[in-house]
Amino acid sequence: MEIWINPACSKCRSALSLLDAEGADYTVRRYLEDVPSEDEIRDVLDRLGLEPWDITRTQEDAAKELGMKDWARDESSRDRWVRALSEHPRLIQRPIITAEDGTAVVGRTDEAVRDALSR
Repeated sequence: MEIWINPACSKCRSALSLLDAEGADYTVRRYLEDVPSEDEIRDVLDRLGLEPWDITRTQEDAAKELGMKDWARDESSRDRWVRALSEHPRLIQRPIITAEDGTAVVGRTDEAVRDALSR
């Protein structure tokens, strides 16, 4: 199991605390320093069953500067979104936990983290 975190994020710290409390075996990826490639983002999106706009923090300054709220949200625009997430990793919703069964969850709640643990 791997968890993508920003150490400054309270939701990430909560997820880590819960994983530790449950004795989970996991690897931490500080995704702002170890930036995921476009292929890694696509893989995580497939595991999440989501589209890139579903995990984009559109209220971040970078998203506003890029005008992302006006970007099309369709298959032909998918690569543009993925590229933006790779170039601006702060835009990626966090934390993301990859589960042992090949799926992933956005672990913003205790329930989502527990869901990842149960997989």
